[in-house]
Amino acid sequence: MRTTLDIDDRLLRAAKKRAVDDGEPLTRVIERALRVYLAPAPRAKGRPFRLHLVLKKGRVRSGVDLADRDSLYERMDGRS
Repeated sequence: MRTTLDIDDRLLRAAKKRAVDDGEPLTRVIERALRVYLAPAPRAKGRPFRLHLVLKKGRVRSGVDLADRDSLYERMDGRS
């Protein structure tokens, strides 16, 4: 099928150079590039990743303010 496209000059020059280097027509270079671009993405092999959450019940220790990030970090680091 014939069509007209507006292609960036640098991109077209690179495609023409590739066609000359590979010894094939410009049309074939552009078709190959489109096939690669439009090919379906390969699927990951194996089982899909599953995140397993570990939930534990607990209580807030006295003197801990969950709204105060710095004091919470200090408590977790054992500095207070």
